[in-house]
Parts: sequence; C-alpha cells; structure tokens
Amino acid sequence: MLKALEGIATQCVAKQDKGSTGHVWSVFLAPGQLVKAAKRLYETGYSLEDVLALDFEEGFLVLYHFNRWTIDERVTLRVLVSKDNPTVPSIAGIFHGAEWHERETRDFHGVNFEGNPNLVPLLMPAEDVDVHPLLKTAKVRKSIKDVLSLGEVVSCNKDIEALFAEEEAEEASEA
Repeated sequence: MLKALEGIATQCVAKQDKGSTGHVWSVFLAPGQLVKAAKRLYETGYSLEDVLALDFEEGFLVLYHFNRWTIDERVTLRVLVSKDNPTVPSIAGIFHGAEWHERETRDFHGVNFEGNPNLVPLLMPAEDVDVHPLLKTAKVRKSIKDVLSLGEVVSCNKDIEALFAEEEAEEASEA
C-alpha cells in the first residue's frame, strides 16, 4: 500500500497499471481529507504536477497528480464533488504552484477552491467569471465507470465501488 498516506481516511486506494494510466496509485478522498493528504505527500517528498477536473454525470472529479522523483510512485488523488456545490479546499498553502492550477480549473469548470489566496480568473476574461468552457452538456457527459477503471483495489468503500458497478437492473430488464 501507499505508505505516504497511511492513517489518512481514504475512500478507495487502488494500484494502477503504470503503462496504461501513467500512475502507480489512485486514491479517492472526501474533500475534507484532501489537505491532510497533500501535507503528507509534501512531507514525504512528493511534487505536485497538476490539478484538473473532469465533468462526469456523477459530478466533478478533481484530480491531483503527484510524483516523487527519487522513486517510481506517481500518485493521483481523486476528489468527487457535486455539481450543486463544486467546492474543494485549496492546497495552495502547501504546494504554492497549486494556486495557478486551481485558478485554471475554476476558469474552465467552475470548481471553487476554498482558501485559494488569489482565485481570480487566470485564462478567462474577468468579466466572464460564470463562463466555463469545459463544462459538458448532459447529452455528451459520460459516467465515471465509462472512462476510468478502479484498478487493483487495495481498499474501497461501497460508495466508490457503486460508481464503477455495472448496472445489473438495466441488464436484467434488457434480457
């Protein structure tokens, strides 16, 4: 298991196929655990590569990619937030470069990063704060399970497992 996050309340931890995903570990967290996890990664020598969001039927999946240059252990933290309140805590106080990534993610998707010291538009005009060009329409939005796989699960709660479960009821009704 990923030693750097031992003791952090995770929703799902899975080993990934680095050849197909680019990372070694995938960790789902509740928004309230994000800052603790980021601090732990910082303390153990990880660097933040980027922050981004994906617009899914289930909400926004905010992804944080971290890497340690001394060992081959690229990690992705995943935080799912609702479209009604797309808010996660900022990690800019831990990883200063996160400020720009968070601003870009807010510009493109409308995800708010609570505590970001400078959450003004980075790439979009200031007068267009409610315009988010990477939002998808319901017609083209996909489910998380259609795009991502869990990988080799080490531990996972029922809520995250349900996101990736096949819909047995639909399959039974089609038969």
